[in-house]
Amino acid sequence: MTDAADRVLIIVPAWNESRNVGNTVREIRAASQDYDVAVVDDGSMDDTALVAAEAGAVVLVLPFNLGVGGAMKTGFRYAQRHGYGRVIQVDADGQHNPAEISRVLEGLERADISIGARFAGVGDYDVRGPRRWAMIVLAKVVSRVAKTPLTDVTSGFRAAGRKGIDQYVRYYPAEYFGDTLDSLVAAVHAGLTVTQVPVAMRPRQHGVPSQGTLGSVVYLMRSGFALTLALMRRARPARNVVEVA
Repeated sequence: MTDAADRVLIIVPAWNESRNVGNTVREIRAASQDYDVAVVDDGSMDDTALVAAEAGAVVLVLPFNLGVGGAMKTGFRYAQRHGYGRVIQVDADGQHNPAEISRVLEGLERADISIGARFAGVGDYDVRGPRRWAMIVLAKVVSRVAKTPLTDVTSGFRAAGRKGIDQYVRYYPAEYFGDTLDSLVAAVHAGLTVTQVPVAMRPRQHGVPSQGTLGSVVYLMRSGFALTLALMRRARPARNVVEVA
């Protein structure tokens, strides 16, 4: 039996994703037998937990909705307690292709955190208007902080090694953009390294995300505010924190 430290935990945050999560879990399990899957049911009102369990995932049920940040921190705690050496987030809606998990994990050979980047020359994922402007500015600023070129700092398709897991257990905010921008900037300030690998995104299997003009303008404003707060936080060194079950 393979030791957990040599295995990969796939964390799937899910909120009311009963129509998508089953297929996502099955695709992950088909991609590699070395992947363990933990679906974090983030206070869903539908059958997300049941569908995920039937597909073969371990299901961590939260009593109410905490958002992606809260769900992911739950997953990182689970990974730390069970001794996993590598974890990666895969969204339940099917946009992250499980076939590219191995590509993102390869980035951990040279850094503590590896981001699956949507704007790095692979695939046809496209974002325009204020939302795209915001992503460009955010990437440029965080690239300077991280001292490495990054093109997609808001991607949730990202992996963490042992140091990254410990850092995220210690600090992984639940606020808007906290799970992407704030957590990444805090990790860099704590001395962790980051890299990116190009990936292609897929459309949602079911459901339609809100992407209107007003939403894009709000995205621009909130992303700038979130980045400002992240940069203002004092740098704190990473510590190895062990959670006791």
